[in-house]
Amino acid sequence: MAESIHARVSRIVQATPVHDIHTHLYDPAQGELLLWGIDDLLVYHYLVSEASRQMEVPLERFWSASKEEQAGFVWQSLFIDHSPVSEACRGVLTTLNRLGIDPRKNDLASLRKWYAAQKPGPFIDRVMQTANLASICMTNSPFDPVERPTWDHGFTRDPRFVAALRIDPLLVAWPETAIWLRDQGYAVSRELSAQTLGEVRRFLADWTARIDSRYCMVSLPPSFTFPADTEIARLIEGAVLPHCRDQGQAFALMMGVKRAVNPRLRMAGDGVGLADLNALQALCAAHPDNRFLVTCLARENQHELVVLARKFSNLHPFGCWWFTNTPQLIREITTMRLELLGTSFTPQHSDARVLDQVIYKWHHSRSILAEALTEKYAAAAEAGWKVTDAEVQRDVSELLGGGFHRFLSGARVRAD
Repeated sequence: MAESIHARVSRIVQATPVHDIHTHLYDPAQGELLLWGIDDLLVYHYLVSEASRQMEVPLERFWSASKEEQAGFVWQSLFIDHSPVSEACRGVLTTLNRLGIDPRKNDLASLRKWYAAQKPGPFIDRVMQTANLASICMTNSPFDPVERPTWDHGFTRDPRFVAALRIDPLLVAWPETAIWLRDQGYAVSRELSAQTLGEVRRFLADWTARIDSRYCMVSLPPSFTFPADTEIARLIEGAVLPHCRDQGQAFALMMGVKRAVNPRLRMAGDGVGLADLNALQALCAAHPDNRFLVTCLARENQHELVVLARKFSNLHPFGCWWFTNTPQLIREITTMRLELLGTSFTPQHSDARVLDQVIYKWHHSRSILAEALTEKYAAAAEAGWKVTDAEVQRDVSELLGGGFHRFLSGARVRAD
């Protein structure tokens, strides 16, 4: 019997290595910055915000506890007192299962014992092999007082871990960042003069070279507008975009984060807002020689983002981010992108903060991608176009990193 379309597509999707284009992971040589293990899985901010709704301990007690105690509170609340049915909980289960562990037969102490027996190097290899990852793109901030010294001291890079330059403080906290830049030896002033913008470009070029950054990125609030007489807009137009053109790099915008909606939850307290995509339209139109990687946090922005991508080939949508990283929304967004953009987008990135998470995020997303592609190939077959395995492989390779890398290189980018 001939293999079904779904079986063929699933086989190819599962077998194709993926380039994870955005994570919050670190090079193994950066030591404890690279998080892994059961306690870090459990204190992930997705789970903390969920557990805060049902934990018996108050938040003040939770935050004063050790990491191990916090993990115990989350485990008790979400896996013992209630069934782990959310996507974040299912992610922990999938991760353990794919590592060969039955979570129903292991209490938290046993899980910790299993992880304690793992050595970092072999464990990293095992995770990447299990997730079938070709590379991991980090998020690297020169403004982070813990991370920056690792780059200053230097280390031997793991070629599987590539860098992206994160510049949020530069754009969203300019007066404070100007002081910091002066302390670092850059001749900037609070006023965004030509000299200051030039020095900001020098700073960006220095760090791009230091970490061998593949692209430049920022997370922006819903209030971001462009064009505008604001520090953010002036820094982007006067420094960031010229820097990206000089370096031949894309500028990644992660749009729609409301910071600290509930400060008591700390990192878990951020929310979602509707981004103004008129700003993105203006950026793409005014700067056709720049390339923009964009993901939006709000479901309500997804259709407009895809339509904009049809109009501007210097815009590349990517990923299902944070609150859209649920099976229902991944399926909806991926299908919409396929129907309007073909394969000229990157459907997913893991956004992982803990190494182990790449296992579940890619296992779940690959299944949804295979389903969405199967539906489209079946529809094409009904219309008389039966795809070959070679064509499926070409498309899947495009979606799992090939198209992203070609976009970064500037190949076939033309503003309409």
